[in-house]
Amino acid sequence: MFDLDRWIEIFQTLSKNKLRTVLSGFTIAFAILLFTLLFGIGNGLKHTFEEQFKGDAQNSIYIRSGRTTKPYKGLQSGRRIQFRNEDSKFMNDKFSEKIQFFSPNIERFNVQAIYKGEQNSYTVRGVYPDYQALEEAVMEQGRFLSVLDIKNKAKVVAIGRLVEKDLYGQLSALGKNITLGGISYKVIGVFSDPGGDNDERFIYTPFTTAQGIYKPNDEVDRYGLTFNPSLSVDQALSFSNLLTKLLKEKHNVDPRDQRAIRVQNYAEGTKNVEQFMGVLNIIILFIGIGTLVAGIIGISNIMVYIVKERTKELGIRKALGATPKSIIGMIMMESIFVTALAGYAGLLLGVFTLNALGDSLEKYFILNPSVETYVVVGATIILIIAGTVAGYIPAKRAARIKPIVALNDE
Repeated sequence: MFDLDRWIEIFQTLSKNKLRTVLSGFTIAFAILLFTLLFGIGNGLKHTFEEQFKGDAQNSIYIRSGRTTKPYKGLQSGRRIQFRNEDSKFMNDKFSEKIQFFSPNIERFNVQAIYKGEQNSYTVRGVYPDYQALEEAVMEQGRFLSVLDIKNKAKVVAIGRLVEKDLYGQLSALGKNITLGGISYKVIGVFSDPGGDNDERFIYTPFTTAQGIYKPNDEVDRYGLTFNPSLSVDQALSFSNLLTKLLKEKHNVDPRDQRAIRVQNYAEGTKNVEQFMGVLNIIILFIGIGTLVAGIIGISNIMVYIVKERTKELGIRKALGATPKSIIGMIMMESIFVTALAGYAGLLLGVFTLNALGDSLEKYFILNPSVETYVVVGATIILIIAGTVAGYIPAKRAARIKPIVALNDE
C-alpha cells in the first residue's frame, strides 16, 4: 500500500544528503549510458553490413562467363565462354530440387530511351518473371513480366521508378509507350527497389524478346537464381561449388581456372557476415556485462557507505520505536527509487546521444546506431535488483545493531 509519510521521509532524507544521492545516481546513470552507447554502436555496425546486402535476395546466386586463363584438353587459353539456352535446361534438369527461382539474363548498357521530347540512357535487361524475386523489386504500378510475355515475345517493359520520373515527369508511365534503341515497347509496370537509386534505373523486358533482338544464336549473358531456402548455408555453398564444377566440365574449362566461369553465391557473404556479427555480439555482450558488473560493484560500495554513514540516524530511529523491518524497508525503497530514476535518466541520455550522432557516424561505417528498448530496460532492471540487494544486506546488518551502540557510533 502507498505510504505517503514514508515517501515524504525518503525525499527529505535524499534532499538532506544531496552529494550522496548524486554520487549513487551518477554511478547507475553512467553504467546504463555506457551500456546503451555500446549496444547502439554495435547495432550500427550490424545495420551497415545488412545495408551492403540490401536489394538482392540473400539466397541469390549469379553466374557469369569470361575468358579462360589456362589451356585445357587441347584448347587454348583466352577462349571466350558463351552460355546458351541449353545451359538453362542443363541447370534446371540437374538441380530442379535445389533451385527456387531461375532467370537467364541478357543485358544491354546505355540503351537510348525516348518518350516524346524526353530521353536518357539506361541499362535494359532481358529476364524471366522470376527475376523480380532475385532483385526483390516491388511493383508500384501495374505488373512485372509474365510467362505469357515470355511465350509471346511481347514488346513490353517494366521500368524503375526513377526511369518513370526522368522520362514521364509527373505523369504515370503505365500503359504508355517507350522507345528503346529505336524499337517501341509498352510500359506494363513501374517498380521500386530496396537496392536504391541505381537499381531503380533499370528497364526489364521479356528474355525471349531481348534474345530475339540482341542474341539471335540463343546466347545468354549471365544467369541469376535463388537456391531453395531450406538449404543451410553450408549446403548452399556445396550446391554452388558443384554447379561451378559441372559447368566447367560442360564447357571444357580447367577446374583451377577462376575467371572462365564465375559463380557468386550470396550465402558465402551471409556466412561471413554472420560469423563477424557473432564475434562482434560476443565482444559487445562481454563489454556490456563488464559495464553492468562495474555498476553493480559501484552501487554496492556506495550503499554500504551510505548505510554505515547513517548508523547514528538508524540508532535514533530504533530508540524512537522504529522496527528493524521498517528500517530495512526504508533503505531498500530509497535504493530502488534512486536506481530506477538514475537508470531511466541514463537510458534517455543514451538514446538521445545515439539519435544526435545519427548519420555523422556513417563515415566510420556505423549506420543508424540504435538499441532495442527491451535490452536497455533489462539492463536497468538488473541494476535495480542489484541496488535492492546492495541496500538490503547492509540495511539488515544495521537494523540488528542495538540503539545504544548505534548512538555511540562515530
